[in-house]
Amino acid sequence: VNPLSRVAISLEYASLRYQSHCPLGMYVVPLVGDPSIWDAVLFIHQGYYTDSILKFRLTFPHNYPDRPPTVHFVTDVFHPLISQQDGTFNLAPNFNPWRPKEHHVYDILYYIKASFKKHALDQIKEGDCLNREAFRRVYHDTTSSFAALATQSSMLSQTASALFDQDHPSMANTKGPPHSLIFRELKPEQSDALRARLGLHAWEDAPRST
Repeated sequence: VNPLSRVAISLEYASLRYQSHCPLGMYVVPLVGDPSIWDAVLFIHQGYYTDSILKFRLTFPHNYPDRPPTVHFVTDVFHPLISQQDGTFNLAPNFNPWRPKEHHVYDILYYIKASFKKHALDQIKEGDCLNREAFRRVYHDTTSSFAALATQSSMLSQTASALFDQDHPSMANTKGPPHSLIFRELKPEQSDALRARLGLHAWEDAPRST
C-alpha cells in the first residue's frame, strides 16, 4: 500500500469511533503490522440469520481510495451475495461504480449488515449473486427452504469448532494471515469471574421484573 493509501485507510479506521459510523453488533480491527487488512465479526440478532456469528475480512488495494476494498467471509454462510467457494462478498449491487469521494468504509459495513435483512434480500438481482442456488432455487422458489438453510448457517456459525478451532475448514477462506479476531472458550469458573467483574448475572440468576 502506498503512503497516501495508508493515510486514507488510517483515517477511515479512525472515523469508525464516531457515533453511527460502525454498525451495532459489528467489531472491526486492523491486522497488527498491516493496516491494509481489517478483520471483523458481525453478530446478527434478528431475521433469517438470527444468532449468527460471522467473521469476515476487508482487504484494501494499493491504490485505495480509488478502488474499494474486497470483502471475504471467513465463516461459511449460505447467502446469495457470498461465494461458497472462497467467501467473496459482492459489493457491486450498492457500489457500482465505486465513488471515492462519496463512498466510505462505514458505508460498506452498513451494507454488509443490511444484506442479511429480509428487505435487502428481496431486492437482490440474480446477476449480482455469487451463490445463485441461494437466489434462484431457494429464496425465490421456496422461502421456507431458504429460511431453513439460513438457520442452519446460523447454527453452524455458533458451534465450538467454528468459533474456536483455527484449523476449522471455514478458515481456509481467509485470504492472507489467519483471522485476528479469535474467540476462546471459557471454563465455567472463568466465565463466572468475568461476569462478576462486569457486574452481570447469569441468565438463570438475573432478577425478574414483575
